[in-house]
Amino acid sequence: MKTRRAKLPVILVTPCVQKHGAEFSDCSSNLSDQYPGALLSAGGIPWILPCIPNRDMVREAVAHCDGVLLTGGEDINPGLYRARLPGSLRKTVVPTEPQRDLVEIMLIEETCLQKKPLLGICRGHQLLNVAFGGTLLVDIPSQCPGALNHSRLDLKNQIVHDTRLSPDSQMRRIFGSDALGVNSSHHQAIDRLAKPFRATASSPDGIVEAIELKPGERGLFPYLSSVQFHPERLYARHPEFLVFFRHFVEACRR
Repeated sequence: MKTRRAKLPVILVTPCVQKHGAEFSDCSSNLSDQYPGALLSAGGIPWILPCIPNRDMVREAVAHCDGVLLTGGEDINPGLYRARLPGSLRKTVVPTEPQRDLVEIMLIEETCLQKKPLLGICRGHQLLNVAFGGTLLVDIPSQCPGALNHSRLDLKNQIVHDTRLSPDSQMRRIFGSDALGVNSSHHQAIDRLAKPFRATASSPDGIVEAIELKPGERGLFPYLSSVQFHPERLYARHPEFLVFFRHFVEACRR
């Protein structure tokens, strides 16, 4: 008698928007294979969401998935979290993806409404905070003199600085340590934290490296984890980050 294989959880993954893609130079979706690779290694099935701002499509996609992953990418439109931006800061903002911002905000709303697990990485971490009313540091070097160099694209696959994990946090339970070495490929970060969240990891200069729901807000999502670093670029050589993805995939399986 054949035994039935356990159903692998399907994880909805957001891509970047590429204005001139490979086919006919059309506006296209673009996603690093590191994200689906990490999910596959952790026991999940990645499903890439088309970056088309259609509420019905987003609603149905969330209904048919077991969890959502918000990925990294370019800067978020500062108009979503700041009414006015000085010219000196505006110059630091790279070309934004307003279509992607809209799709992902819809996606966060639907994921919350339909009570699905959510994982945010880098840009996704920042947008999650913005979607719930928080703000961002537009440019760390300009606004935080003396901060670490967080834009280490030259070492994107390597540990570049430590983070301190809160003792009573989900991050502490997953990694089993008070400290965690991470990579760093960003020039923006969370500034004012949105009301439902609490910071559970920070770099030595105080940049928020991870957030989770406050105890009184845990009904918003059945599982939520959000990090500023890129664990998908570390899991192959650092097993603790594969454990991190497995923790998320297991939440999606449940």
